[in-house]
Order: sequence, then structure tokens, then C-alpha cells
Amino acid sequence: MSNYTIAVAWSGKDALSDSNPAKVISGSDFNTEFTAVQTAVNTKADLNGSATESFSAVTASSSTNNTQVATTAYVTTAIAANVAYPVGSIFTTTVAYANSAAVVAAIGGTTWTAFGAGKVLVGVDTGDSDFNTVEETGGAKTDSHTLTTDEMPAHNHDNGAYDRLLRVTGNNTAVSGDSSSSEVDIFNSGTIASAGGGSAHTHDVVQPYITVYFWKRTA
Repeated sequence: MSNYTIAVAWSGKDALSDSNPAKVISGSDFNTEFTAVQTAVNTKADLNGSATESFSAVTASSSTNNTQVATTAYVTTAIAANVAYPVGSIFTTTVAYANSAAVVAAIGGTTWTAFGAGKVLVGVDTGDSDFNTVEETGGAKTDSHTLTTDEMPAHNHDNGAYDRLLRVTGNNTAVSGDSSSSEVDIFNSGTIASAGGGSAHTHDVVQPYITVYFWKRTA
């Protein structure tokens, strides 16, 4: 857009002598001047505005609060910087921005840092010591824990090897060989078969997930 500038030196003509041909105002002078006016007018935006018109304006800083024209660049930056993502906000995206500057260029703000790599976000719960502080971390992908006796499933073991002291029949006669339903074995020692290795109980505790990028605005 250009401003109108006088093209013909009209005031200088008055100082010329009447015999000077340059003192004469010609149609060419008017054509030159009106062409300059037309050029300037045609490059100005219509105050009524339309969706197809564009014009240049100085983009104010996002903190500016006055009556000057707000460019689209100003509006985008101001909304991202002060409304949608104030300092401390988390920006979630599936776009792999290279760095803070790339995030600034995309949504505004001043400084962003990558945030929460490999972690899910959990709301602060002031009543739970695990979640009562902002940006508190915890948890693990796998759980490794040696089970206590109370945590083991209820179960029985088969009898293992034992030493027989005496087997008697129903009439109190000592016998040898295999026992029958009418015989009673009396033991002097015995063992119960052991099982298990005593290792820690390890299992996957990762919840179903989908990965995204987190950025935290710090300035």
C-alpha cells in the first residue's frame, strides 16, 4: 500500500514568468496527478472490509492492550500465549516438533520444554500421599515383589519320603509290606515335599496406552 504523493510541482508554476511554457497547466499535468491519486487509492483497504482484502500492519506484542489494529499474527500469538496455553500449561500433540522454537512457531508462547516422557498424566489428589504434589512421579512398568505367606494361594502338598516305625493291623499284629485299609502306620519321622524357588513375583503392570508428545510451557 502506498501513500499519495503530489506528482506535479503545482506551486512552482506560480513563480514562473508568463512567457515560460512550463507555467501552463496542461491536460498531461492533470493526468499525471490523477494517476498518482488513483494508484494510492487503489492500494488502500476498504474500511468496510471483506474476506478477500489484505493489508499490512505492524504486529503488536501479545501483551499489548489498546485500540490499534490487531493482525491475525497478533491474535494467534495472544490467544496461544495468554488464553489457551498460559505458562505452566501442557500441550498435547501427535506432531514431532523438533524443539521449543518449533512449538512457539506453531502455537505461540515463548519457551516450551518436552515433558512426561514415558509417563501418563494423573490428576493431583491432595488426599493421597502418592498423588498430592504437582509433578510428583512414581510407579514402574513391572512389579517385582516377593510374596508373603498370606499372599500365597491356599494349597496342599503331597506327602514326601518318610520313615516307617511300625505298621499294625486291626488286631494289633505287626506286619510288613503294603498297607491296607485295616492297617495303621506309625511314623518316627517324615518330610513334606517342597516346591517353588522363592524368587520375586514379577509381572507387567503397564496399562493400555497410546503415545503422544507432551510439551510444558515454561515462559
